[in-house]
Amino acid sequence: MPVQKRLSVILTATLAGVLSLTACGGGDESDPGKPGDKRLTIYSGRSETLVKPVLEKFEKSSGIDVDVRYGTTAQMAAQLLEEGDRSPADVFFAQDAGALGAVTKAGQFATLPQEVLDRVPAAYRAAGGQWVGVSGRSRVLAYNADQVPQDQLPTSVFELTDPRWKGKIGVAPTNGSFQAFVTALRVQHGDAKAKEFLTGLKANEPQIRENNVQIVADIDAGKLAAGLVNHYYVFELAKERGGTPKTLKAQLHFFPNGDTGGLVNAAGIGLLKRAGSDPDARALVDYLLGTEAQTHFATQTFEYPLAAGVPAAPGLPELTTLEAPKIDLNDLDTLDATVTMIKETGLA
Repeated sequence: MPVQKRLSVILTATLAGVLSLTACGGGDESDPGKPGDKRLTIYSGRSETLVKPVLEKFEKSSGIDVDVRYGTTAQMAAQLLEEGDRSPADVFFAQDAGALGAVTKAGQFATLPQEVLDRVPAAYRAAGGQWVGVSGRSRVLAYNADQVPQDQLPTSVFELTDPRWKGKIGVAPTNGSFQAFVTALRVQHGDAKAKEFLTGLKANEPQIRENNVQIVADIDAGKLAAGLVNHYYVFELAKERGGTPKTLKAQLHFFPNGDTGGLVNAAGIGLLKRAGSDPDARALVDYLLGTEAQTHFATQTFEYPLAAGVPAAPGLPELTTLEAPKIDLNDLDTLDATVTMIKETGLA
């Protein structure tokens, strides 16, 4: 299926054909602006609560007026592909690498300078230089320390289909991060093995939740024994309660040995071709990869900083020590097939 049609399918499945965008700033869609005019239009698949503070700091320090259109990453990618060369967007800020890979395949990104790409490890940027990672997150098993002894933690995500986990696992099948994980299963092990896992998981009567926040809260409250989430949600809960992750019942288990359950995905940024030579767009990339923004991601959203030599949040293992699966993040762009598979197995 062509990339544009594929992302349109994602959008339709996600919103039943209704695209909802919100904006901050006063950009004029009919006037995309010119290079160096101190104006940028960003299509953000990252949530407003996560990135608005960073973008506001950039706006203040640079004097560049930023107009941000927020939506899910799938929505923003579909919008870009639908608009093509008519898009007013200068920048795509995506939650995961799969959508960046899809827009790359459609030929809509400019190639970033090598000095920009070299600021981030090769695993977290496009091989052809069309996008670069800004922050990373690891998939984990969050678990209630009172209900799951450490010596009973699984070494592979495939163990969660074992009957001993029946009714104990929380999942969010409609959440983009879970879908990216399932896509990684398909890439690493093939569709048959991925479908077998989903079928086994469904047979084990998982507890369905809308998002990772709910899963982690229910684990900490003892309503769930464990759940598949991104690592930083435990840190966010601790921050909300004025403590540290060590004070919570909900703890993190990082899958070892390259298991798909330990996928490390990247939020990243690509410049649309019309902005490839725009100094304002380059200034944004430099800012997001600089110390101030990278420190924000480490200390405020508890993601892994990918540049500037900024360490991870206290209590997190360093990114280089994670035994993540060796998957090309550009290959995580077949979300439509993943959504179909999840629905076919009855999880959503």
